[in-house]
Amino acid sequence: TMARRWHFATDVLDELQDLFLPDDPRGPLALWCALELRPGGTPKVKVYLNPAARGEERSAATVREALHRLGHRQAYDGLPRGAGHPFLALDLGDWAEPRVKVYVRHDNLTAGQAGRLSRMDSGPGPAAVEGFFRAAAGLGPDTTGLGRRPGLSCHSFTDTRTARPSGFTLHIPVRDYVRHDGEALARASRVLRHHGMDASVLERALAALTERRPEDGVGLIAYLALAHQRNQAPRVTAYLSSEAYAVRPPAVETVRRPVPVS
Repeated sequence: TMARRWHFATDVLDELQDLFLPDDPRGPLALWCALELRPGGTPKVKVYLNPAARGEERSAATVREALHRLGHRQAYDGLPRGAGHPFLALDLGDWAEPRVKVYVRHDNLTAGQAGRLSRMDSGPGPAAVEGFFRAAAGLGPDTTGLGRRPGLSCHSFTDTRTARPSGFTLHIPVRDYVRHDGEALARASRVLRHHGMDASVLERALAALTERRPEDGVGLIAYLALAHQRNQAPRVTAYLSSEAYAVRPPAVETVRRPVPVS
């Protein structure tokens, strides 16, 4: 329906239908759609597919085969190691350079490991990625990595002539590493200002979503991401929850008290 309405082709999605849309799909999703809205223009469309649709044990093989069919025959071998592939995403419609995006899950990710995830030829240096990781995750000196919800890396492919991705994004699930959204907003604002961006845009977006105070819940700001794309300036993305079903209460800190030894 969207393809007919906005006059875009779905041939790349059709090419992968048997891999991601089997008759009896498994997992929490089959296909997600996202729209990139532009003033007065036709939205850009993104579709997110589940590599585990035919079984978690076949996820890696599914991603490898999908990349091969789309012309990125050497791309999979260059990806960083991880604990799985939660998504494969496709750009559909009016994109200057349509991307094939492969997501990799990283359990217990540390700042040092995050700094080595990019596979771009001219991508961000380790120090820039590590700095974003520390600012977004806010991990203290006693915490080595993301021990709760894992981090994600995303590798975007646009050129079939090279095995290297043209884009890299690091996603930090900030909602699991703050007490409340006030802390998440403060971290996001610092990251935005560091990259020369207007932090007030995020504050206005939150005000449009909810009337509650950021300190009264956690999860409204779900992820913070730092994205790099070839020949473009870095960008910061904040992923916001609609809280349509519930507001997750603030986290309660556990106060450790000394235990007397008799």
